[in-house]
Amino acid sequence: MPQLISDQGRHTNPLVWLAAILCSVLAIAVIAGGIVVFAIYMIYKPRAPYIKVAYAQLSSLDYDQSGLLEIEMALALVAENDNERVHTSFSDQSILLQFHGIDVAALQADPYEVAKNSSVDLNYLFQSGPLPLDDSAMETMDVALKRGVVPFELNGHARTRWRVGVFLSLRSLAHLHCKLRFFWPNGSAIDLDCTSRAR
Repeated sequence: MPQLISDQGRHTNPLVWLAAILCSVLAIAVIAGGIVVFAIYMIYKPRAPYIKVAYAQLSSLDYDQSGLLEIEMALALVAENDNERVHTSFSDQSILLQFHGIDVAALQADPYEVAKNSSVDLNYLFQSGPLPLDDSAMETMDVALKRGVVPFELNGHARTRWRVGVFLSLRSLAHLHCKLRFFWPNGSAIDLDCTSRAR
């Protein structure tokens, strides 16, 4: 005759109950944290700060057939913070002005703050020393002067940091990668449109 096995006296291990409680608490904490972050985002609606070129003027350009280039240029950058509720900081700014991949000038700045819904102007006026161009760069410059349009490039970035709420701190890199074209001989910028803002 088969024997009946009674479940009486069997108990769940306390460690199993403890693990179940911890998992439940952790799940609730994750959900609550997600709700808080979403609420903060909806309240602050954070937008990444950015840098743009507001003005550019090629004041002088000296170039000889030996391949030496010397320029004087004025550039005005603007650091923009479109956030209406938070300040932001810019640091580690390293932007190079180049001609055909050859470094002409470095546009650097000490760390600075930009108030909420505001901007900071960064004005640069510099004169380069004589820069030796390689054969490829010389060819590019010869063609540019014949056409009356001299191209340069801006390449670099700045680190941005801004706080949303009490606990949430956001960081990003404002990358600047664009071409500057100048009508020569008057040196005015052509179709100036240079910004690190995502489009």
